[in-house]
Amino acid sequence: MLHAEGLKGLLIFLVVAGVIVPLFHRARIGTVLGFLIAGMALGPNGLARLAPDHAWLGYITFDNPKRGEILAEFGIVMLLFLLGLELSLQRLWDLRRYVLGVGLVQVALTTLAIGTSLRFLGAVPPAGLVLGLCLALSSTAIVMQVLADQHRVANHTGRIALSVLLFQDMMVVPILFVVGILAGGGQGGIFEVGKLFAVALAAVVGLMLFGRFAVRPLLSSAMRTGSRDLIMAITLLILVVFAFGTATAGLSSALGAFLAGLLISDSETRHQIEVDLEPFKGLLLGIFFITVGTTVDLPAIASDAGWIVLAVIALMGVKAAILYGAARAFGVPRAAAAEVALLLAQAGEFAFVVVGAAGQLLPPRLAAGAIAVVGLSMLLTPLLAIAARKLSVHLETGDHAAHAPDDNGIDLDDHVVIGGFGRVGQTIARALEAENIPYVALDTDGDMVRRLRASGHPIYFGSAARLELLERVGGGRARAFVVTVNSAAAAERMVEAARRMRPGALVFARAVDAPHAVRMSKLGAVGVIPETVEASLQLAARVLEGLDFHEDVVSQRVADLRAAEVQRLGEPG
Repeated sequence: MLHAEGLKGLLIFLVVAGVIVPLFHRARIGTVLGFLIAGMALGPNGLARLAPDHAWLGYITFDNPKRGEILAEFGIVMLLFLLGLELSLQRLWDLRRYVLGVGLVQVALTTLAIGTSLRFLGAVPPAGLVLGLCLALSSTAIVMQVLADQHRVANHTGRIALSVLLFQDMMVVPILFVVGILAGGGQGGIFEVGKLFAVALAAVVGLMLFGRFAVRPLLSSAMRTGSRDLIMAITLLILVVFAFGTATAGLSSALGAFLAGLLISDSETRHQIEVDLEPFKGLLLGIFFITVGTTVDLPAIASDAGWIVLAVIALMGVKAAILYGAARAFGVPRAAAAEVALLLAQAGEFAFVVVGAAGQLLPPRLAAGAIAVVGLSMLLTPLLAIAARKLSVHLETGDHAAHAPDDNGIDLDDHVVIGGFGRVGQTIARALEAENIPYVALDTDGDMVRRLRASGHPIYFGSAARLELLERVGGGRARAFVVTVNSAAAAERMVEAARRMRPGALVFARAVDAPHAVRMSKLGAVGVIPETVEASLQLAARVLEGLDFHEDVVSQRVADLRAAEVQRLGEPG
């Protein structure tokens, strides 16, 4: 049975996950920041300090956060495993320029800058080197969770961030080697370091060969049984074996989980595994973020608040500047480089391990201050991510200013304005071209705009939700507006802007789901059908055609179903 203290901690976590964090999410603060703040407030350095004087606080605080460290570590392992599933060995090879380029330059220069600065400020060697090495790494868990919340792991910014984080994860072993040798008085020397590197490399190669010849056949045999339980059991076995293998070789267990995900990414079971594991990953990572929050020692920060705050600002400023320069040096566009620089400017959870392993290499006050700096930098990351996104959009707007509509406006009348020129928008454009109906499109994907403009398409860079941009593309003279942007909020803003621009024009819109369709209809859009509904109607038509129903019967049946769905969406409540 669960120990009473462990059960209490689990109940507190579930309350935080089910009640407090959703409030943060509704306030658009984010779940990551919600867990961090909850851990800081309910941890031993927060309200738990008052528990001896107020007994009731003992029932709602984490008096011993270390009980959840195993689950927290497993949350990081699960995150890296699912990231590996989303990639593939080929895609990872394609990222080698950023992994070995941006990642290497960033870690080397950050270590040098921090180590030199601490030595200049009077730190006794090798304290500067130790802190430089651990503070050079960023938080994989926080950064990737922030990008996952924004659904941007797979885009250009997400791939670059992941590349740098992968190199940092690979540096875990060398850093622990160096710190271990320094803490042991330098015994073993270069030969011992080389031996440990060889063991680590052999472990990775051995695991990959084992996966190639054993893991995939094992999963294929499980898939043929059709048992989801068996597939999940084998998946978890593979995950644990790989994590244990890399940990035994001195590597990060998270790296082993990532390798396991890469091997399974090309299997037929990949999508089923992702669906089954996703909820557990979120809960386990929540425990990790709460654990990080509990490490922030508020009294220690208060006593040395001045230099700790300056250290946080200096750390994040130096890392951001180096990351930006390294990314630009390897050809990363300005907007993506700036966003990645701010996203990875914090220190990572690995710093807690290094500071603990350093022992006497770090004076107690410096070690405590370093932990405070790491915790605060991680706490600031979700807020910094918001600023990074806004800065990226601003820079991208400047970079693609040449492709934005100018103040002179577009010389078109009775045309169609398309907001969002992805797959749906381009399909609508082809239909309009076939009927010789003029159109103009707006989209915020700068690379796509540049490419399509070079091909002769009438597309401009900018948000279709901005009234001034609609005016520049002749929105006041438009015959109709078509809303196909992916963001539900942006789609609603475009409908409002179009109705204000020309109240009499028709506004057609694509909706994400049924509630979104209802909101769009209330704003004045016509013919709004959720994507899922339209896909089901098309599938129903294919089914009827396959059952040899006449084309006229199929068309009428689908039309009736569509009309019924439109009527249902228009009903109140």
